[in-house]
Amino acid sequence: MMDMPVTPQTKTVLVAGGAGFVGSNLCDALVAQGHRVICVDSLMTSSRQNVEHLLAGPSFRFVEQDICRPLTVDEPVHQIYNLACPASPPAYQADPRHTLMTSVIGTSNLLDLARRHGATFLQASTSEIYGDPEEHPQREDYWGHVNCTGPRACYDEGKRAAETLCFDSLRTGDADARVVRIFNTYGPRMQPDDGRIVSNLIVQALKGAPLTIYGTGEQTRSFCYVADLVEGLMRLMNLQENPGLPVNLGNPGEFTIAELAQLVLEMIPTRSPIEHRALPVDDPKRRCPDITRARTLLDWHPRMSLRDGLVPTIAWFEQKTGHSRAAASPAGRMPEGVLARQSLV
Repeated sequence: MMDMPVTPQTKTVLVAGGAGFVGSNLCDALVAQGHRVICVDSLMTSSRQNVEHLLAGPSFRFVEQDICRPLTVDEPVHQIYNLACPASPPAYQADPRHTLMTSVIGTSNLLDLARRHGATFLQASTSEIYGDPEEHPQREDYWGHVNCTGPRACYDEGKRAAETLCFDSLRTGDADARVVRIFNTYGPRMQPDDGRIVSNLIVQALKGAPLTIYGTGEQTRSFCYVADLVEGLMRLMNLQENPGLPVNLGNPGEFTIAELAQLVLEMIPTRSPIEHRALPVDDPKRRCPDITRARTLLDWHPRMSLRDGLVPTIAWFEQKTGHSRAAASPAGRMPEGVLARQSLV
């Protein structure tokens, strides 16, 4: 039991998946605002080190548990964030059945907890529910183009089912459930081996290894810095009236994977060559959010440019891997046309 005194402004907030990349950054922000935080995490794909600095404080408690098991909390809970699910393809495909059950049974368990405590509930969904989209950019009213039997389905369909649970709970009055659809996010506390494109390219460049690009490199992604995302999550959670609709959170600045690789090569001077490999099954060709709803409802938009956000991200990976930019060899600069596109849309 935490012993920080409760004030009218203090909330007890449960963050499932709170030791993960996004979850630990969210825990930091909540503690900084003076809230009591209960971090629940199985540590299957996350790290206790991400929240180690919070453990000594009176406003933070860590509970190691898989949300596929029912949770009991022995104090009032005001808000619940569900960020508990592997998010990178190698991680969620390693145990696809558990990935699916985390989104379905785990979300159901947390919704039950929200109902018992009268807590506001926020579900972290994903842009992956749009699949390989036929609409661009993706708006929240687009139903998606998902292969329900493919190797990515455990994640894509799991998150779609979690959204169904949330909106059914809202319609039946069981829980004040809100849903965000998170687009590609990067920043400190990403795992070096998580298999995502930003971590892959940075770690490879720091090691002087070839930079692997899947497919032609012309497929696009939109990269949101984690601090911007966390602000959006909290804004939706604290919105007085539930919008009853999913909300995209992401950076509408769209880059090809080849452009990202060139930017990494400029910021980490190395002679690493680029190697192309086959595109994974069902990998989306274009990904970019329409954030009109987030701008309108939350007065939110990302502030950090990709170039600026990569500075602390690269520093994080230098610390984690022990490889330094200073040890790399000089390389050519990125074309001016790409540099000119670093401002936010």
